[in-house]
Amino acid sequence: MNLLALILLMLAGGGIAWVSERFNPKAPQWVALFVLLLAGFWVYGLWVSGDGPIYAETKFAWIPRFGISVYLSLDGLSLMLVALTLFLGVVAIASSWTEIRERTGFFQFNLIWTLAGLVGVFAALDLFLFFLFWEVMLIPMYFLIAIWGHENRGYAAMKFFLFTQASGLLMLLAIVALVYQNYATSGVLTFDYQALLGAEIDPDIAFWIMLGFFIAFVVKLPGVPFHTWLPDAHTQAPTAGSVILAGVMLKTGAYGLIRFVVPLFPEAALDFRWPAMVLGAVSVIYGGYMAFSQSDFKRLVAYSSVSHMGFVLLGVFAWNQLALQGSIVQMLAHGFSSAALFMLAGALQERLHTREMSDMGGLWVRAPRMGVITLFFVVASLGMPGLGTFVGEFLVLLGAFQVDVTVTVAAAIGIVFAAVYSLSLMQRSFQGPPNTNVETMADFGLREMSVMLVMALALVWLGIFPQAVLEMAAPSLASMGVGAP
Repeated sequence: MNLLALILLMLAGGGIAWVSERFNPKAPQWVALFVLLLAGFWVYGLWVSGDGPIYAETKFAWIPRFGISVYLSLDGLSLMLVALTLFLGVVAIASSWTEIRERTGFFQFNLIWTLAGLVGVFAALDLFLFFLFWEVMLIPMYFLIAIWGHENRGYAAMKFFLFTQASGLLMLLAIVALVYQNYATSGVLTFDYQALLGAEIDPDIAFWIMLGFFIAFVVKLPGVPFHTWLPDAHTQAPTAGSVILAGVMLKTGAYGLIRFVVPLFPEAALDFRWPAMVLGAVSVIYGGYMAFSQSDFKRLVAYSSVSHMGFVLLGVFAWNQLALQGSIVQMLAHGFSSAALFMLAGALQERLHTREMSDMGGLWVRAPRMGVITLFFVVASLGMPGLGTFVGEFLVLLGAFQVDVTVTVAAAIGIVFAAVYSLSLMQRSFQGPPNTNVETMADFGLREMSVMLVMALALVWLGIFPQAVLEMAAPSLASMGVGAP
C-alpha cells in the first residue's frame, strides 16, 4: 500500500461508515475502527521494518502544466505524527462510543475524513497538495463541532472555521507568492517542496512571504494573540472532536513551522527569531494564567494547550537540535496528555451533565479509577520528571537558553503556572468534600481504562526512553539543516 492508497482507504472508509448506518446504528463505529486499525498496522509495519530517513514515498505528476504533483513522503518526523494521528483516531472513536447516539454514520464519516486530511498534511511535500489537505481537514471538523457540539456549538464552529479559513487563505497567498518568485528567478514553475528549498528570493519579499506562512501556522498552533478560537472550539466540541483537535490538529501548526517556515526562509525566519520566541514565552505564561482562572473543566484544559504549545513555538525558533528535539517530544507528549484530559472531561460531562468544577468535588470517592487516571495525567501535564512532557519542556528550555536567556527564563515561569492550574483542577474536581448533589457516578469501565492505560504507558515510555524518538527525528532535522548541538 502506498501513501496515496492509505489516504484513499481512509476516505473510502469514511463513506462506508456513513452508509453502514442504514443497516445497523452501531455499524459505523466498527467500520471506522476497522479502517483505522488497518491503516495503523500498515504504519506500524513501516515503523519497525522501514529503512529511514524516508520510510515511504509516492510521487507522480498531477497537473504538470502548473508544476503540481502528487508528492507524499514520510520521514521520521512525518511518520511519528501520522502514527499519533491514527492512534488518537482510535481514542476518539472509543470516547464517542456511547456519547454519540444520533447520525452516527455521518459523525464517523466526518471524523475519518478529518483524520485523512491530517495524514495528508503530514505527508504532502507538494505545497498545492499540502494546502488541499489543509482544507480537507477543516470542513469535517466544522461539522463535528456544529452538529454534535454542546450548547453554543454554532458560535464555536463558526469562529473555528473563520479563523482557520482566513489563515489558510493567507497561506495560499504565501504559497503562490513563493512559487511565483521562484519562477521569476529560475524559470521553473513548481510547487515541489524540495525544489523550492534554497529558492533565490529578494530578502524583503522573502520576509513577507515567510510572515504569511508564520501567521497561518501560529493561528493553528495556536499562539497568542491568535488563540481566541481555541477555548470556544474545545469547550463546545464533542469529546472525539476535542481529542483530535488538541491531540493532532494543533500539531499541524507546529509541523508547518518546522517543515516549511524556517527551511524555506532561513534568513527571514531567523531574523524574526526574537519576536517569535517572545510570542512563545507569552503563550506559555498567558495560557497558564488563563487556565488557572477557569471554572469549566474543558476550558481549563484548552488554555493549558495554549501554554504547552508555546514551548513548541519557543523551541522551533531557537532552531538548534536540542530545542527542536524538545519541540517534537513535546508535540507527541501533549498529544497523549491533552487527548486523555479531554476524554476525562467528556466522560465527566456525560455522567454529570456539567463541566463546572464547582459542581464536582470529592469525585474520587465515587469513581476511584477515574480519579487515579486524572491524577496521572494532571501530573503529566505539569511536567513531572519521568514523563514525556518533562523531557520535551526540558530540552526546549535547554536549547532556547543557548539563544536567549531572558526569554527562556520567562518561559520557565510557565512551569510554575502549570503546577498551579493542574493541581487546582485535581483539587476542585476529585478532592475536597463530596458534592451532595452527586449521589452516584459510574466509574471508568474496561473500554475507557484500556485506552487511558495505553496513553499513560506512551507518556512513561517517552519520559524514560525518549532516545527512540530523538533518533527517528534526527535525520529529518539534519535534512532541514539542523546539525548536532
